[in-house]
Amino acid sequence: MVAIALASTVSMIGLLIVDVYLHGRYERSAGYNVWGYRGPSVAGKQPGELRVVMLGGSTAYGYGVNWEDAIPAQLERALTSASMPVTVVNLGYNNEGAYSLRFTLEDYLWLDYDAAILYEGYNDVVLNPPEANRQVFRRDSPVFRWTGHLPIFPVIFKEKAAALRTGGEAGAAYTDASKTVFRPGIAARGVAGALSAAVSVGDALEQQLNAMSSAPHRVVPSESGGDCDYPWTIYCQSIAAAVDFARARGVAVIVVGQPEFPPQTARQARHDQQQEQLARMIERRFKADREVHYLSMRGAVDLADPSKSFDQMHLTAEGNRLVAQRLAGAMREVTLRRAS
Repeated sequence: MVAIALASTVSMIGLLIVDVYLHGRYERSAGYNVWGYRGPSVAGKQPGELRVVMLGGSTAYGYGVNWEDAIPAQLERALTSASMPVTVVNLGYNNEGAYSLRFTLEDYLWLDYDAAILYEGYNDVVLNPPEANRQVFRRDSPVFRWTGHLPIFPVIFKEKAAALRTGGEAGAAYTDASKTVFRPGIAARGVAGALSAAVSVGDALEQQLNAMSSAPHRVVPSESGGDCDYPWTIYCQSIAAAVDFARARGVAVIVVGQPEFPPQTARQARHDQQQEQLARMIERRFKADREVHYLSMRGAVDLADPSKSFDQMHLTAEGNRLVAQRLAGAMREVTLRRAS
């Protein structure tokens, strides 16, 4: 038992050192900081500071651009003035849907935020109940649940190993292993094997931690009725749960309808219907609450324009700037209401 404990401790210390290094190396490009959110770690809240968190999937995270070109960072620059310090924290994460929002708000209460921007719809647009996007990436990590530190080395090592095995196609780590089109040399296979072994060690340590502290039980809402018609019941209930959580703590909320997909695309009609249902739900359920608002980004960005979006979903730096510009106007109204 002593030997096992010692081996586990040494492995954890070694991986922690590597992990901190990787956080620093990839924080600006595609990664996140040691606390699990994108961009530099924020300092303690200043007197008079407006602190905003933005949540959602990869479009909030800023997939495809550096952290300073994502919507939250551009929004912070648009809002900052000499009279009022503003911090906008990027709590988005790739593939997460509406269900994750309430949990993420809870996990980052320590940031002492004043307002929350809920920016998610795309990752729920193709699912019909009882299916639901249940991803809550941070909560799946026992290290994060225990310490607030979110390891990054499993993500980096997994993608690097896949790139070595497939000739640079990191995405192959998430595809069918039978579709091999590249045969790496002995050296590349050796490095890939070492990286995979490190991931396995990390997985084993996380399994041990999970055995001591299981993830909080999560149940997806499944009522057939509610504020929205089928198939948007779970989506609307998840958004409402996040809004209720924030408002119970005095946090202002802006629910954002993402830019519409180009006409005649498979998801365009469903996304339009989804956002119509969401806007009506916000109006019915939170009409009397002056601190809850729905903001549509319809017409803000042309996703068919390559200068604004590189894949008709994720935005370029310029596309993110246009969304941040419209968000800044809504946030200024929230600030003026609070001041009055």
